[in-house]
Amino acid sequence: MAQGEQHSSKAIRALDWTSLLSYAAMACWLALRLAPLVPERSWVVLTAALLGYLAADLVSGLVHWAADTWGSPDLPVIGPAVLGPFREHHRDPLAITRHDFVETNGNNCLISLPVLGVALWLSPRADGSGSLFLSSFLGTLVFWVLLTNQFHQWAHLPAPPPLVAFLQRWHVILPPAHHQLHHTRPFTSHYCITTGWLNWPLNWARFFPVLEWCITACTGALPRRDDLGTAAAEQVLAESLPLQQSSRAETRLMR
Repeated sequence: MAQGEQHSSKAIRALDWTSLLSYAAMACWLALRLAPLVPERSWVVLTAALLGYLAADLVSGLVHWAADTWGSPDLPVIGPAVLGPFREHHRDPLAITRHDFVETNGNNCLISLPVLGVALWLSPRADGSGSLFLSSFLGTLVFWVLLTNQFHQWAHLPAPPPLVAFLQRWHVILPPAHHQLHHTRPFTSHYCITTGWLNWPLNWARFFPVLEWCITACTGALPRRDDLGTAAAEQVLAESLPLQQSSRAETRLMR
């Protein structure tokens, strides 16, 4: 490993640890502020937790799609910290099973810190201000976001622990067979990796292809160009279009 790569690796490791410890401190602070209110309004917290679970699945899909589709691992900070691991994962899907807890979950802790800050700011205070529902929703959202990469890692384990296998079998968390659909060509669907529940409606609505068409139409940016090259990326984009739009899109891309 080159000296520059060693320094980069150490910096990423330090960032992962800092993110994880900061997340733990802020999450504990939020839990201590909300805990006295849970017995009286448990239904509010439970509803917020369920909605947070669904929202985490959506967020995981959006982040996963963005990291797979746009940008380069050579970008400063976000490249090696976020985009690089996603791209590596498609080259070597089992690499994630060799990561320890810090490396697996550090990225998600980092992106959760601003949301935790908002949750703390919204948490109920003695003067009656704040919102238990919003604070609980955001707090549980980032809790599930933290666990998303862990669920993702477990989905790639050849032999997951018995409890994990039970939860996967009942599709409480991301099942291996369901996630394998994302690792099947052309690798452009089933991005949600917390539970995968939202993959069905998002695929039915062609949510991510439509989003890609809109971004390309508005900005000219081509999804997956960095990984596939221009010609292959144009072909993947054209194949994702509805039949009635394909010929027009291909003509536009060739110009």
